Amino acid sequence: MRKIIIAATLALAASTGIATAQDKPVIASIVFQGDQFMKSLQAGMRDAGEKAGAEVLEINIDGDQAKESQAIDTYIARKVNAIVIAPVSAKNSAAALKRARDAGIVVVAVNGGLTEAGIAQATFSTSNKDLGATTGKAAASFIKETLGGKAKVAILGFKSLLPEQSGERTEGFKEAAAEGNSIDVVTEQDAWLPEKAVSVATDILTANADVNVLYAANEGGTIGAMQAVRNAGKAGSVYVFGIDGSEQLAKGLLSSDNVLQAVTAQSPFDMGASGVNAALAILKGEKVAEQTSVPTLLLSRTDPDGVKAFAESLK
Repeated sequence: MRKIIIAATLALAASTGIATAQDKPVIASIVFQGDQFMKSLQAGMRDAGEKAGAEVLEINIDGDQAKESQAIDTYIARKVNAIVIAPVSAKNSAAALKRARDAGIVVVAVNGGLTEAGIAQATFSTSNKDLGATTGKAAASFIKETLGGKAKVAILGFKSLLPEQSGERTEGFKEAAAEGNSIDVVTEQDAWLPEKAVSVATDILTANADVNVLYAANEGGTIGAMQAVRNAGKAGSVYVFGIDGSEQLAKGLLSSDNVLQAVTAQSPFDMGASGVNAALAILKGEKVAEQTSVPTLLLSRTDPDGVKAFAESLK
């Protein structure tokens, strides 16, 4: 219902070309997926906007590049003051956002930048390669200590959705996990939503009985991989490593089943809030850093207190 209301509001505003709240900044918040990470990212944007007295319009474009472009054009017609966006593609999102800049709209990118310089006036991101490498280092230690330095690995990515992000996270993981170990990557497949990841991971485990490590490059893939191992009765013989942090993943790390071993989290709420605060500062004529790196946070079964602290922070 919320999406329908927002869509109707945008359509009406586009037809009139007039903002509904001219006495306060209007900020468009755009994300490309409805998982916990993106929800937290958008919650941070909303919180910062509300605290500053701004109006925040929200849309999730569900990984659709054309829909993203249409949303940006609608916001241009709406004459919003700023767009804070988690772009679908570092390359392909640039053209529509350049139109926004040309229309005098402030553009801030979160969860990744744009390959074309000068479009985003501020960028807040975590290195995707660092995300993968941080989990990969945890996997390297585990493989060496628990699996005798050898592992058959299957990977769940999201290349068909976001090739740059998925590729960097996967390469970072593989390089780090292979340090001091013998790693055989049996298969790499796309599955970034939990339901799909359960199915894909189950098929992988059925077809490859010797796989003992599953790596997933995002939250949904990690949740699905974890559940597939449980469903297959392979807890204790197949181990999961992943990316992103959420309440469900924290529970997985604290579970006694020993399936999920480590994930690397970002700080999506803070990232989203920082993006909106930067946009507001730019609107006031203040200078902000063009690039801000948000550090990674390893959450590991070996540090239950750290996992509990992270889970508490989500509340």
